[in-house]
Order: sequence, then C-alpha cells, then structure tokens
Amino acid sequence: MKVLVTGASRGIGYCIAESFARRGDEVFATYRTTDTTLPLLRDKLAEDGFALRPVYCDVSNEKSVLALFEEIGDVDILVNNAGIAQFALLSDISGSDWDNMLNTNLKSAFLCSKIFSRGMIRKNFGRIINISSVWGIVGASCETHYSASKAGLCGFTRALAKELGPSGVTVNCIAPGVIETEMNAHLSDEDMAALCDETPLGRIGKPEDVAHAALFFAEADFITGETLSVGGGFGM
Repeated sequence: MKVLVTGASRGIGYCIAESFARRGDEVFATYRTTDTTLPLLRDKLAEDGFALRPVYCDVSNEKSVLALFEEIGDVDILVNNAGIAQFALLSDISGSDWDNMLNTNLKSAFLCSKIFSRGMIRKNFGRIINISSVWGIVGASCETHYSASKAGLCGFTRALAKELGPSGVTVNCIAPGVIETEMNAHLSDEDMAALCDETPLGRIGKPEDVAHAALFFAEADFITGETLSVGGGFGM
C-alpha cells in the first residue's frame, strides 16, 4: 500500500514510517526542517529491499500540502503524526504560541485529511490514523494549548469517522502516554522516574509501542472512530 506519515523525521513518526516500510508498503515520510535522519533511514531500508521517500512539507500550510499531493498523488493510509509541544503556564502562552500549536498539531490533520481523503473516497478504501496524546484525554497542567490541540484530534477523529464511514474509509486515533522521544527531553531523571511509577506497567513507552498500534489500525476493517490509549495504563 501507499502510506503517508507526517512529521516523520524523529521519534514516533520516524518509527511508524520505518514500520510501514518494513511491512512492504511504499512510504512517504514528511519533514519540515532540514533533516538528515530520513535520508539515512531511506538508504538503510533500501539495502533491505524496502521503500521510503523523504518529502518536504509544512503540513500546517494548505499550499504546501497541495504541493505534496501534486507530487505524490493519492495514498491508501494517512498517518497524521506531525506535532510540537511546549511547557508553559497559561499566563505565559502568547497568541502566536497558541496559533503555532493548534496549526501544527490540529490544522495539519485537517488539511491532510481533507486533501488526501478525496482519493480514498474515490477508491472506497482508506485509513486515516491520527496521533493524539494521553493529555488530549485527561489534560496536562502547564500544557493547556498542547492538551487542547490533542483533544481536538480526538473529536476530529470521531466526527470524520462518521462522515467517511459510508465511503469505506476508517478514521482512528492513538493517544500515546509517556514515550521515550526528544519531546520529553526537557524532563529530569526524577520526573521520568515519577512518571514511570505512575504507569501501571512500570515502564516508559517506546516509539515501537505506538507504531504497533498504527499497524493494527491499518489492518482493522471494522474499527473506526476510536481513540486507543498506548501508555501502559498511564492516565487511567
């Protein structure tokens, strides 16, 4: 199948892109800043006989997403993973901080889903997988704009699933808990230990844990509109 993974230059998106490629899919992996990780992954996968193509796209910009569509055409599976985070009190969040967070984390999913679902509707088949967060379900102090953007993805998923279901397109959401990525690099060892203690399974998650869930939704024919927590029980 043909797969598009946004925000794939590191962390969860990188792992999801690699997992779909190793499944035998043709993968397009987007990045927004100058990046060296995806070309290295492309070359490593090519040695093993798998296909991944890095593509530039600012997925929060409609013209950029349209240009991406013109470049790669229809896809069978869309993984809306692109996202940023910021730790700040509400009183310290500027209007531009809020707009940047919502544009990157939520508007990007709207734009990519709108543009790439058209081909899925024509084919009467497609998978859209949105990457939210446990904070989109339970909320996080000092991350109100991040929590709002991720909660929006959960609502967007449920609504779009109802809209696209008659066209054979499933729309599901993954809500990772605490995962070992650069997004959590600002946390101290003590903070990470405390989060680990709060996780019933007793460990911090890995990007591979989220990738497994994405592969599951890609195969699921009769599941749509769901948000699956992948966090070892964190936030229950």
